[in-house]
Amino acid sequence: MLEIGGISKRFGQVQALDRVTFAVQPGELFGFVGSNGAGKTTTMRIVLGVLSADAGEVRWKGRPIDADVRRRIGYMPEERGLYPKMKVGEQLEYLARLHGLGAADARAAVERWTARLGVESRIRDEVQKLSLGNQQRVQLSAALVHDPEVLVLDEPFSGLDPVAVEVMSAVLREKADAGVPVIFSSHQLDLVERLCDRVGIIAGGRMVAVGTVDELRTGSVERIDVTGPPPGWADGLAGVRVVAAAPGTTRVELTGASDQDVLRAALAAGPVHEFGPFRPPLTELYRDVVAAPVATEEQS
Repeated sequence: MLEIGGISKRFGQVQALDRVTFAVQPGELFGFVGSNGAGKTTTMRIVLGVLSADAGEVRWKGRPIDADVRRRIGYMPEERGLYPKMKVGEQLEYLARLHGLGAADARAAVERWTARLGVESRIRDEVQKLSLGNQQRVQLSAALVHDPEVLVLDEPFSGLDPVAVEVMSAVLREKADAGVPVIFSSHQLDLVERLCDRVGIIAGGRMVAVGTVDELRTGSVERIDVTGPPPGWADGLAGVRVVAAAPGTTRVELTGASDQDVLRAALAAGPVHEFGPFRPPLTELYRDVVAAPVATEEQS
């Protein structure tokens, strides 16, 4: 597996990474999420050796990553990393050769991946003449053309239309199903939730949560839709914490009460139209997890 073990990095007075630790298992899609400047790109650049860590270590299969291992990693930077005036096919073949493929294998790989990602008709065009979405497809082709053992992708879905998103999603799932560890960053949290086996959330250079989306959901929260209840009807219930309240809808966390106790109280407050478990989306989990350290620091 790919292990990021306690890496730290400082730029002048800015602590960009503070003992960041997580692992990506073989065959796993790992979503790496955080706000701009949280440390995602810095972490990925350290994995690739573009930057060196001040402390900590990156390991692959239990051994420190060296230049030979990095040649077997497929990397897609957030910024366009392609030569704009070079033709798509020539560029991809050149990159495949740099990774050690022979001429015939490189040409075959270029044909395979440009067809798979829907840019085979642009293979003789200069990169700068492509739309941003097609440039993104070519960028992913460059990360895949040498059949990498690990994939590290920085915002791979940026600028893609819905059809291209589905194509790229299928490719990443196929690579993971073949045993490749795949880590990618994205601000599209609904997409991360749908695709990823596990998620890591980074804030202020620190990992604040790692796990499946279900593991990041804590407590038992019920959603209740009641018509015309009196204000604060759930506030005094024993073993209940009100998570959110809006006209007609209340979300409560059960800290000791049973769901039947809460249902009886809701029925006493008014007609109940919905009562059942609430599964907060990753967007809400992200907001709550990232806000928690900030609140703690402000209180201190």
